[in-house]
Amino acid sequence: WFNSMLFKKKLEYKCGLSKSMDSLGPIENPSENEDSNINDKAKNSHSWSDRDNSSYTNVDHLFGVKDIRNFISDDTFLVTDSNGGSYSIYLDIQNHIFEIDKDHSFLSELENSFYSYRNSSYLNNRSNSDDPYSDRYVYDTQYSWNNHINSYIHSYLQSQIGIDTYIISHLWVQCENCYGLNYKKFFKSKMNICEQCGYHLKMSSSDRIELSIDPGTWDPMDEDMVSLDPIEFHSEEEPYKDRIDSYQRKTGLTEAVQTGIGQLNGIPIAIGIMDFQFMGGSMGSVVGEKITRLIEYATNKFLPLIIVCASGGARMQEGSLSLMQMAKISSALYDYQSNKKLFYVSILTSPTTGGVTASFGMLGDIIIAEPNAYIAFAGKRVIEQTLNKTVPEGLQAAEYLFQKGLFDLIVPRNPLKNVLSELFQLH
Repeated sequence: WFNSMLFKKKLEYKCGLSKSMDSLGPIENPSENEDSNINDKAKNSHSWSDRDNSSYTNVDHLFGVKDIRNFISDDTFLVTDSNGGSYSIYLDIQNHIFEIDKDHSFLSELENSFYSYRNSSYLNNRSNSDDPYSDRYVYDTQYSWNNHINSYIHSYLQSQIGIDTYIISHLWVQCENCYGLNYKKFFKSKMNICEQCGYHLKMSSSDRIELSIDPGTWDPMDEDMVSLDPIEFHSEEEPYKDRIDSYQRKTGLTEAVQTGIGQLNGIPIAIGIMDFQFMGGSMGSVVGEKITRLIEYATNKFLPLIIVCASGGARMQEGSLSLMQMAKISSALYDYQSNKKLFYVSILTSPTTGGVTASFGMLGDIIIAEPNAYIAFAGKRVIEQTLNKTVPEGLQAAEYLFQKGLFDLIVPRNPLKNVLSELFQLH
């Protein structure tokens, strides 16, 4: 059902846009004017055979209604040059048409790439095969082509035009799986799920609180607790205290976990949410103490407990003090679960590794993982460098581990709140 939800949008084969000089904002669907523009399109369309007759100039910015780099599934696509002119791109895979109404060298290379991909033997063989799954391949073609285009434009913007990622980062979020762009304004409302491929990207702890906890019910705990430098960790780069300060300024958090109480669909809960943006979600003395206090509070108040894990493991800058947090948290959970018979749900997000996996991450009465989450004790790079063996792709992915029985559910973010609510009601 999850795959059908991802692909419920009908695949579009055409995308076109009439020239617009008045605005560089999103352009409305031009289908109403389609008939009047047919003659103009015919004049400017390139056939497969005459595509080498074009000459082009530089492109500065790209704009689109849903995703500026999704050439196949979007109805509109707009390119603007350094003079502010806006030009249309028209794609028709069925009729082998790739139209650009003005000449641009960058788009010429893009056009050549399109023809090369369209004429590939693999694509032709697939389209002519008797494979019963060929109808599904139309979606695979869409995403494979998008990935090809996305990667090309990304490298072009950075190397040729000189637009650095930080300049567009306030507008777009790039998917680390398919490299598609997601409009940042709507990204949080989509729960940081890629619009192109459905990949679950990382979420900040604050965003998770906002999406999971009922409005007006969040009451944080131990916000003033901060890390010191208990072992005076020596670093040739940035001192530990300075590094903590820089992450506090960058994230607005005091540590790598937020804890507190709130309501989930009207049910009072205690919840701790780790934040990978703060030193990789590493578990130091403060993280361990905050989680332990949360568990003890939930034990005394008989509250159900949720801990959302996103961590690289124990924090090396605090040595054995960080490692002992594993035992401290596990001891508090033993009293909570075994003695008081209360309900603890562990949610594993990407990545969950190291000491968190080896302690409270895997101690939930119900263990839930997000789709495609990276879950491991030792990371792939560490294993390969230590044992000199290759770790197969996908061996530490949530889907593979689920088949081996390591946790109970794989739940996408969209229905997660309702799933948790039902679990608490059943308990």
